[in-house]
Amino acid sequence: MTRPPVPPFTAETARAKVQAAEDAWNTRDPQRVALAYTPDSVWRNRDEFITGRDEIIAFLTRKWAKELDYALRKELWAFTGDRIAVRFQYEWHDADGRWWRSYGNELWEFDADGLMRRREASINDLRISAGQRRIFGPRGAGVQSPSLPIAQS
Repeated sequence: MTRPPVPPFTAETARAKVQAAEDAWNTRDPQRVALAYTPDSVWRNRDEFITGRDEIIAFLTRKWAKELDYALRKELWAFTGDRIAVRFQYEWHDADGRWWRSYGNELWEFDADGLMRRREASINDLRISAGQRRIFGPRGAGVQSPSLPIAQS
């Protein structure tokens, strides 16, 4: 299976890859999202170590059962060859109605078919009020990724 764009990345194709990832994750569909990764993809997400699509699906299912009304924005930070660095933030609320903004950085490595074989994610959570929210659902069609603001409480 090929998942364009494929490496080596240009500024244009790296941005397209980042936007495609944002769009897929905003579906909150673990099965769909997992198809962007190699069958033996290796992840570090916070303090969890995940290997393979089955573990990715299980992880994302748990994640989105906890992180309700999840909405994500990603921004290309850097790229070279078969690697992309991304910074991101997303907002969500827990079962008690408390809102959170999660900030992080990801390092991605792709195979020749454009599937992600490695993902390293570092993430921090900031409690926010509902009035401090700034991310509401998926980005509209044709909207470019703006620079993400630095943490504000």
